[in-house]
Amino acid sequence: MGKAHLNFYCLDMNKNNQNKEFLQSSEWRNFQTTVGRKTFHLKNEGFSASIVEHVLLIVGKYFYCPRGPITSLKGEEFPISNFQFPNKSQNSISNDLIKSGMRELVGLAKKENAGWIRIDVENIQTLDLIKENITEKIVKAPHDMQPKEVFVIDISKSADQLLLEMKPKTRYNIKLAEKKGVVTSFAPSLSSGHSSLVTGEEKNKYIEAFLRLTKEMAARQGITAHDEKYYRRMIESLPEEMLQIYVAEFEGKIIAANLMLFYEETATYLHGASSNVSRNVMAPFLLQWQAILDAKEKGCVKYDFGGVKITDNHQQATNNWEGITNFKLGFSPNTKPIEFLGSYDIIINPRKYAVYRGLQRAKAFAARFRK
Repeated sequence: MGKAHLNFYCLDMNKNNQNKEFLQSSEWRNFQTTVGRKTFHLKNEGFSASIVEHVLLIVGKYFYCPRGPITSLKGEEFPISNFQFPNKSQNSISNDLIKSGMRELVGLAKKENAGWIRIDVENIQTLDLIKENITEKIVKAPHDMQPKEVFVIDISKSADQLLLEMKPKTRYNIKLAEKKGVVTSFAPSLSSGHSSLVTGEEKNKYIEAFLRLTKEMAARQGITAHDEKYYRRMIESLPEEMLQIYVAEFEGKIIAANLMLFYEETATYLHGASSNVSRNVMAPFLLQWQAILDAKEKGCVKYDFGGVKITDNHQQATNNWEGITNFKLGFSPNTKPIEFLGSYDIIINPRKYAVYRGLQRAKAFAARFRK
């Protein structure tokens, strides 16, 4: 696919999907089915919920509605918390729409024998709206499914302005990578500065490099990454216009790779990995910068770096996330991360849910004991 097709995805799709999260999209549901999960989609005039069914040992099924549900008003879609009621009549109509959608969601969960429904709540107003429109008990989930803090920067500015707003060290590292001879490219489409299409063989090379680097980085940082099957299915199932594999090469070897998603007006850094070698050439910095420049060219106005963790609302990362948070914040230190309220559970089957929470507590106790 050429860049014209990528422009279509970043600009034209947003006419019919304003403010719609990618995790609530049909493309994401399709990917979830490829990894063996059942999905559902509820949609009427005032409500939309994209649902992924998860199955746990012992307790069985639960529903997850990532970054949702979404409601709509006059044909345009909004996160549920974005409703603004101009008058009491509109307030009543909108509440009826929310109630109808939420009752349909609860009814589906009961029909499918799901023990609970996990939703991602943006703020307290969202939570209150949902509580007002269902009778089931809602509690804070034992853990959040998505990051509570997400770092999104405005890339509608000029490239020079974006560079100026970076931390000096980030700007220096980008220039250093260029000076050292780091080369960036992406598959499957035309890459910046290259005149020929990336071949299928090269794309496979990029995929294998990304998987190799993911394992290497996970071992280095002591974290657990998704298995290869998960990443392969994602790359295979998502449209080529949307998912790009970015790589950085140094002295003929791929030393960093990112999965980038282009959806509506936003470019999202989904996953990234880097090598244990040649870390002094600062390839990840140049790789992010090239993706930002390409996103601008494709018509995107926002760049989503994904999750960060900030302590006491100051731009200082907590220990476990310190490196990745500081890396991301360096691209726009004056931008405040978007904060969400987190995940909440709507209890459908109290007995199943009690067993689930008991198992969660036992698991947490065992983890502390091992330490």
